Amino acid sequence: MKVFVDSDVVISSLISNTGAASELINNLDIKKIISNLSIKESEIVKLRLNINKPLPMLETIVIDNVKKYSTYSIDPNDAHIVAGADQAKVRFLITYNLKHYKIDKIKRDLNIIIMTPGMFLQYLRLSDKID
Repeated sequence: MKVFVDSDVVISSLISNTGAASELINNLDIKKIISNLSIKESEIVKLRLNINKPLPMLETIVIDNVKKYSTYSIDPNDAHIVAGADQAKVRFLITYNLKHYKIDKIKRDLNIIIMTPGMFLQYLRLSDKID
């Protein structure tokens, strides 16, 4: 399974080794994808928060045509996250910023489900019990 992760999830995984973000980032069964723009964003936040840990090694994609995704986010600066998830062809976008996105529109138009790391891990645990 592959997911697209927002930079807030990456930063959270660096801050705490015990939270849902860390559990997700360190799960070897899940392919985590991030965009080139999110990597830059993560580096800036790392410096601002004085985090000395390296960013995790995630598959990185270079995104294009971000502008066409602006209708999917409340904040135009978050359109690149939706663009990355769509262009990575993932089913799940993992973020702590649920309020920044038009969740129903993204699910309807792009078939991408937006969840927090904790919600996604619960989903995985439930789906394992069903199988």
